[in-house]
Amino acid sequence: MKLQRMNRRALTLGALAVSGALALTACGSDDTGAAGDSGTSAAATAAAGDIKCDDAKGQLLADGSSAQKNAIDAWVKNFTQACNGVQVNYKGSGSGAGVTAFTQGTVAFAGSDSALKPEEVTASKKVCTDGQGIDLPMVAGPIAVAYNVSGVDDLVLDAPTIAKIFDGKITNWNDAAIAKLNPDAKLPDLKIQPYHRSDESGTTDNFTKYLIAATPDNWKYEGGKAWQAKGGQSAAGSSGVAQGVKQTNGAIGYMELSYAKDGLGTVSIDTGAAAPVKASSDGATKAVAAAQVVGTGNDLSLKLDYTTKADGAYPITLVTYEIACDKGNKAETLPATKAFLRYIASEQGQGILSGIDYAPIPDAIISKVRTTIEGLS
Repeated sequence: MKLQRMNRRALTLGALAVSGALALTACGSDDTGAAGDSGTSAAATAAAGDIKCDDAKGQLLADGSSAQKNAIDAWVKNFTQACNGVQVNYKGSGSGAGVTAFTQGTVAFAGSDSALKPEEVTASKKVCTDGQGIDLPMVAGPIAVAYNVSGVDDLVLDAPTIAKIFDGKITNWNDAAIAKLNPDAKLPDLKIQPYHRSDESGTTDNFTKYLIAATPDNWKYEGGKAWQAKGGQSAAGSSGVAQGVKQTNGAIGYMELSYAKDGLGTVSIDTGAAAPVKASSDGATKAVAAAQVVGTGNDLSLKLDYTTKADGAYPITLVTYEIACDKGNKAETLPATKAFLRYIASEQGQGILSGIDYAPIPDAIISKVRTTIEGLS
């Protein structure tokens, strides 16, 4: 869907209130700066009167996923307009950095595109007195495979071909495997320049989970937040990968759809469905709606199906979690933490996401998130 059309829709509170469709991607920002004008202008029009500030005050420090940075920027703008006694500082340094900061007790909450690992839960118990870190799914959306190839406006790839490209097994754009999937495209005799994340990233984790699940014979790596394949170009953050691809003819990289703007094409994935599926909000909707809650207790981590063949379901989809202590939050930050998380999980907070190309969490899941937030202590 077009960002401009969604921005106009976001201008009315009614549209915000009823926005139930999943959508994911935000207007381009870098990982440390403010979101672009279109996304924040849409978010800024949201009414702030219903945001509950309670006793929230002071500075709230957070760090983590760059995938959600554009959404956080929009949320922070609305929240701090309503709760002017609070300053929210979200760095967006990447999921790995965010989890580390959380387990070291330097941030009130973290954003991560991957659920906490058992050893990270154990580490969190040192800072969550009588409690532990829990995963709260808050934002969802597709990871686009974006490319920059002069003269190629539409490109279809499947999981085996994507795996071979990023593993250095397919090195030229006119390779027979790519040509077979794109019989009408004028593929150039041009070297492929694959870009991956240099920092530990939940985006990398989810992208490689897709490759492991969809084409295990062609992706032999264990996966995780750190990139493991050899070769290719690397860049920090989603914005760094996007910038590298934009500047290099023949480049391809993976990034949240919010960063696949300004001249980049996005690959349509041949999943075995009736037609190839392009990265989109609607495609993320169909993928996340089928997710299962696999966390225990207050933890709400999800399991996604990366091998879906459902028509219109985009398989490379991630969920970003906010990670907080279920118990043992610091007294000076607990009111602000609960107020901010309450807002972003609310109908109003989730409602702005579709207007900035993100995907709201389905009602059945977000309702559990809201209940859990109210119990944070």
